[in-house]
Amino acid sequence: MSKALKLIKDNGSNPKLWLAIGVGVAGIVVLVEIRRRRRRAKTEKEDFGAFILRFELTPFPQPPPPAAQHMLSGLKFAIKDIFDVKGYVTGFGNPDWKSTHEAAEKTAVVVTALLQNGATCIGKTVMDELSFGISGENMHYGTPTNPQMPSCIPGGSSSGSAVAVAAGLVDFSIGTDTTGCVRIPASFCGILGFRPSHGAVSMIGVLPNSQSLDTVGWFARDPSVLHRVGHVLLKLTSVEPRRARRIIYADDLLQFSKVPTQQTVYVINKAIENLSGCKLLDLKRPTDQSPKNMNLCQYIASNVPSLKGFCDPEPSTHQQNGASILTALSSVMFSLQGYEFKTNYEEWIESVKPRLGRDVFGRVIAAIKTTHDNIKNLYKVKTEMRVAFQSLLKDDGILVIPTVADSPLKRDTKKGISSEFRDRTFALSSIASMSGCCQVTVPLGYRNNCSVSVSFISFHGADKFLLDTVLDMYSTLEELASAASHGLPIPDTNGNMEASELLKEKGNAAFKGKQWNKAVNYYTEAIKLNGMNATYYCNRAAAYLELGCFQQAEDDCNKVILLDKKNVKAYLRRGTARESLLRNKEALEDFKHALVLEPKNKDAGNAEKRLRRLMSRDECDGLENL
Repeated sequence: MSKALKLIKDNGSNPKLWLAIGVGVAGIVVLVEIRRRRRRAKTEKEDFGAFILRFELTPFPQPPPPAAQHMLSGLKFAIKDIFDVKGYVTGFGNPDWKSTHEAAEKTAVVVTALLQNGATCIGKTVMDELSFGISGENMHYGTPTNPQMPSCIPGGSSSGSAVAVAAGLVDFSIGTDTTGCVRIPASFCGILGFRPSHGAVSMIGVLPNSQSLDTVGWFARDPSVLHRVGHVLLKLTSVEPRRARRIIYADDLLQFSKVPTQQTVYVINKAIENLSGCKLLDLKRPTDQSPKNMNLCQYIASNVPSLKGFCDPEPSTHQQNGASILTALSSVMFSLQGYEFKTNYEEWIESVKPRLGRDVFGRVIAAIKTTHDNIKNLYKVKTEMRVAFQSLLKDDGILVIPTVADSPLKRDTKKGISSEFRDRTFALSSIASMSGCCQVTVPLGYRNNCSVSVSFISFHGADKFLLDTVLDMYSTLEELASAASHGLPIPDTNGNMEASELLKEKGNAAFKGKQWNKAVNYYTEAIKLNGMNATYYCNRAAAYLELGCFQQAEDDCNKVILLDKKNVKAYLRRGTARESLLRNKEALEDFKHALVLEPKNKDAGNAEKRLRRLMSRDECDGLENL
């Protein structure tokens, strides 16, 4: 008998012994738990808590030349824990589901398609349980860390997939979007997110939530990657993109956003100026080609008659101006989702009684217990929405709306998600979900340290058209959004453009008359009215140079280049300012850049030669001094 057992036998009635044993066991349990949490924290720090399971699925072999290289060759991707992979149990974000189901016998069609086109899958990502949820939080597997705002929720239900892309762990990822499950986390994490037209991408091998609303969506940081993944999943042909586009601003919905409407409109307008065949339609100024309604909510109310039966006859004050229409639309969306989820999973829910997070539990129980006597009317609303948006967008329309109404909430809060936050978010996401249209989330920089985005919606089946549009516009959108995020003012569109031009002309006249201070004052006033005009900054920089205010001239030129990277005068004037500040190397780079843009520019050529001689002479003098 061991000494320990003998000690217990001899002193079994001594309470102090059992107290010591209890403390020891408790200490071991605590130590094990601490080590487990440290391992988990270390893992989360490495992959932002995005992954639920790591593995590698290698791509199909590349065919020998002269065959073209696979479209996604060299790219890595991750998949939401809702897609089947042969030999693995599809977990659906819940351990009780995982323990009551067998491993998949086949891999989902979309995953196979990505592997066939050269991409490598490196694992499955965390998701809201059963694909219900908006926060991205999971009580069992943890909440992925939003790389852009670590203290805030990443958004759901495709949270891990969004985080994996935003953190640079993969080139792209796939998720599912039922009621906003791709679009919302894309917005919160500051990346691109695409919800295709309903039925456009195969759902074979994907666990359904609500078949009438479910789509396979994808995330990317790079618009060209988003575009290439779309070509694979949508089975598109490589033809020249269609250039004619109508941009429609839903002014009533843009007011939902925390970003000033004029900033969004200005940035998008400037971006499409570079696109040929683009027309602008403003719902406030209807033409023969545009809807006659003043705003999108009114348009929906007039063209989706079955929705009236779901509207609150006495909407509250904060639901004025048609917002009650979107509240009704989102309630129909939830009813439809609940009905189909109940059909799919009622038996499993009642037999297993799975452990669910607070927010998910409420929605699941509501779905299971609700009776739907008006189910035909739910589907009728969806059909009418499809028809209404086909009529609105036709074959060339792009609707601009905010992706979300609010900034992401703080994570791990005891209060959970407020009903107001949920209602405002789903009111916007219900539009594409209920119409079946395709929608893309496009990041527009930051405001108050939170990522902001806008969404483009196009008609059902216009997926390539929408992907092409994003690819064409993205670089300009990114530059202008960056400028706005760095504090450059946005012009007021109510006549200030003409006033600012008049001030610029007065500044030009003062400049010609060598009234440098007066010129600076006029240009400054023009900038206050229209802070996105590169010419005003560039002209003021010229006046500052004449006054010997070289640092101010450099600052203005920096703003010009942020707005217009091909502005030769800005590089010449910044080079002059830097040369005057004795920063010759930087000045030389500016003159060289100007020559790249305009190889025959005499001023740039002479300045470069002069600086090279000066720098060469300084080097020689330095060697002699040694």
